[in-house]
Amino acid sequence: MNDKNDNIQDKQTLLEANRISNLQQNGINFKDFIIVILGMFVLLLIFLMKIGITNKVYYISRDISEINSKIEVLKEENRELNSTLQAIKFKNQILNPLSIP
Repeated sequence: MNDKNDNIQDKQTLLEANRISNLQQNGINFKDFIIVILGMFVLLLIFLMKIGITNKVYYISRDISEINSKIEVLKEENRELNSTLQAIKFKNQILNPLSIP
C-alpha cells in the first residue's frame, strides 16, 4: 500500500513539475522579445524612408510642373516677340524704301 501511495505521489510530483515547466515555456523569452523589437524597428525605418521618398517625389514633381508652366509662358512671349520683330522688319524693308522721295 505504501508503494502505491509513493507511486501516486511521484506521479503527482511529476505532473506538477510538468505543469510548471509548461507555464514557464508559454511566456516569451528575452531573445524573442529582442527579435520582435528589432523587427518593429526595421519596419518603422522602412516606413519612414518611404514617407521621405514620397515627399521628395512630390516636391520634385511640383517643381517640374512649375518649370513647365514657365516654359509655356516663355514660348508664348517668344511668339509675340517674333511677331513684333516681323512687323518691324516689314516696316523697315517695305514701307521705308517707298517713302523715300
